[in-house]
Amino acid sequence: MSEPVPRVINFYSVAAEYGCFSNFSRHPVFLRGKRWPTTEHFFQAMKFEGTEHEEQVRLAKRPMDAASMGRDRKRPLRRDWESVKERIMMDGLRAKFTQHEELKAVLLGTGDATLVEQTANDSYWGDGGDGSGKNRLGYLLMRLREELRAEQV
Repeated sequence: MSEPVPRVINFYSVAAEYGCFSNFSRHPVFLRGKRWPTTEHFFQAMKFEGTEHEEQVRLAKRPMDAASMGRDRKRPLRRDWESVKERIMMDGLRAKFTQHEELKAVLLGTGDATLVEQTANDSYWGDGGDGSGKNRLGYLLMRLREELRAEQV
């Protein structure tokens, strides 16, 4: 008999179980006519959509490099970023979990578990390490899980 799915699934490190939920996981996505090495590359590049910085971030060697470039405020952040960032994250997640069937199976296999990006490094996308954060990445993954489940009916 298989192990029951935990009620809460914490994720962060790409090397750990459920590491595929991290935006740093090496699962390329095709979005907006381009191949992105990771969803982190896509998300960070969209901060500069339509500028030369977008392509520079897309071509970053590692997801951490893309993240650093995206957080560099010497680059001009698009004006509407705060109002579009969750939609852009969802676009990236939707592409990742529909373009990689094995990832879709992992996400659907989490049942009704609460998904939590557990990290002290981020209190918006993650839980702040102590549950005080917003865990928006976890919530978007759970919303996507519901969408994917509904499509299977």
